[in-house]
Amino acid sequence: MKQEKNSKDDGQIDFWCHRNVLVTGCNGFLGAWLTKTLVSLGAVVTGLMRDEVPQSMLNRERIIKEINIVRGSIEDYDLVERSINEYEIDTVLHLAAQAIVGTAIRSPISTFETNIKGTWNVLEACRQVNTVKRVIIASSDKAYGVHERLPYTEDAPLQGRYPYDVSKSCADLLSQAYFATYALPVCVTRCGNMFGGGDLNFNRIVPGTIRSALSNQRPIIRSDGTLVRDYIYVRDVVEAYLLLAQKMGDLKLQGQAFNFSNERQLNVLELTEMILHLLGRPDLRPVILNEAKSEIKNQFLCAEKAHACLGWQSIYGMEQGLLETIEWYRAFFNDESPP
Repeated sequence: MKQEKNSKDDGQIDFWCHRNVLVTGCNGFLGAWLTKTLVSLGAVVTGLMRDEVPQSMLNRERIIKEINIVRGSIEDYDLVERSINEYEIDTVLHLAAQAIVGTAIRSPISTFETNIKGTWNVLEACRQVNTVKRVIIASSDKAYGVHERLPYTEDAPLQGRYPYDVSKSCADLLSQAYFATYALPVCVTRCGNMFGGGDLNFNRIVPGTIRSALSNQRPIIRSDGTLVRDYIYVRDVVEAYLLLAQKMGDLKLQGQAFNFSNERQLNVLELTEMILHLLGRPDLRPVILNEAKSEIKNQFLCAEKAHACLGWQSIYGMEQGLLETIEWYRAFFNDESPP
């Protein structure tokens, strides 16, 4: 059951109002939600985006009209440094990435260019421009690689094996190197599998299952259905990023990594069946292809450090998050205003 929470509190508004924030990948899934929230809190947001995506949440909800836009690639160092310098950026939220595991397997070089080079460009530009007071780098649970001991805690070694996982391990380690060597005020986030409205990658299990069911089609599971993950609603992740950015200086958390998870583990088949149940379509039995390769069998996170250090808690349960997500996609496919 969702806990009651004010969408904005005075502390958030006081911190973010008029603050110059750069969001890389602002038209991506998490990027759009973070940008929307920051704008609502009065931040002056500059968004770095490579591609125009007409159906993105940033465009559909006209958030793009309320921010500064820099068009270009995160692999372009000069562009990144110019953006941070000219817009006098105080806070950097680095989300831009090639985030699709299958794409990384097909195109490892472009994934490494974006996820690794893109990260060192951001870190180096932040080192060079003295207006920057805090940097948050989006890593991933995938950065941990395969471990027998679960759930992952932040002190577990980063040992990615597959292209996407390796790219996130490297980005994570680069961030730690810039703190250790240059005292760059950086923190790293490692989140479970995010879901929510605005995710237009329909190869992912949540939006793909919802789209199939709303189209009266059986959903597709690429794996054998037994892969275990923890899932976290995107609005919980937004609150985690904002809280970490607000507290990292006062609590002297620079150089540290934080896991964010609702700490509820599900396999892919269980999640698919939960979505179908919430949609009232349990009759649409999933098609299990068992084609997924180079994916870790079991991955899930311990978020105890975030609870203890930040006072962060997941607010939205799986069911509540999924119900809100379903309503978002109903409106999306009916070409209506978002809920």
